[in-house]
Amino acid sequence: MIQYLPFEKPVEALHRHAATLAAHPEGTAEARMLTERADKLLADTYARLTPWERTLVARHPQRPRFAQLVAGLFTDFLPLSGDRTFGDDQAIIGGFARFEGRKVMVIGHVKGEDTPGRLRHNFGMARPEGYRKAIRLMELADRFGLPVITLVDTPGAFPGVDAEARGQAEAIARSTEACLGLGVPLIAVIIGEGGSGGAVALAAADRVLMFEHAVYSVISPEGCASILWRSAARAADAAEAMRVTAADLLRLGVIHRIVYEPSGGAQRNPAEAIKRLALALRAELGALAALAPAELRSAREGFFLELE
Repeated sequence: MIQYLPFEKPVEALHRHAATLAAHPEGTAEARMLTERADKLLADTYARLTPWERTLVARHPQRPRFAQLVAGLFTDFLPLSGDRTFGDDQAIIGGFARFEGRKVMVIGHVKGEDTPGRLRHNFGMARPEGYRKAIRLMELADRFGLPVITLVDTPGAFPGVDAEARGQAEAIARSTEACLGLGVPLIAVIIGEGGSGGAVALAAADRVLMFEHAVYSVISPEGCASILWRSAARAADAAEAMRVTAADLLRLGVIHRIVYEPSGGAQRNPAEAIKRLALALRAELGALAALAPAELRSAREGFFLELE
């Protein structure tokens, strides 16, 4: 059963009323009419979401995340573990896979599906060893000439003392550098939250794609509000000011493409969302396949470092 967000309460009320009526034969016709009204209201609601409401959608626990996307998009996924220095960070997972028969390297943030999983994956907030694992996998892909696809979904890098002690900032910087230096195609997809340097470390790509209701920003709206207004309660104002939505970021030239979601968000029809993402990945991989390593590096650096 879908979990309704606060701004979806009118839609929830209509659906519940329709379900009650549908339980009785004489109420079938009215239930169908109410369901149609609810679906129209849902579509209208999602057509005018505020940036803060899109942030809530991006965080929805039932959105398709790393495991579901890997299962729906790829075959023969073989995860690879460890950074060969300290340990294995479960907030970032990656490995070899096939996309429509083509060998690729897939790397992404994992938030976890339930409470034990979220704790195990640290809510998708990676420590230095997570970014160093990503570097290792990207370099491995480069060595074997495999395109890299990253699935970005993190509120940001882990801010703990232990992460800072092991060189968090340096690891993020080197992961970003590794992205820019790849001689193979790199496609990043913002699937939920794209937070701060923790996201950029996997998203300095040839093509940055973004789900329609994902968000991408230098800091969370709550964090921004706490700094500017000394109150996380102004998160909605911060989200509006920061231009976190896919439409804003496409207009500003921060991303390359929006992957539009089914009505009511990807959480209502994950299979359709995955199908649409597959079409976008196929098109982008096809366009990048003809470019030489030097061309890829030059265009990537030009986009991110404004060298052109």
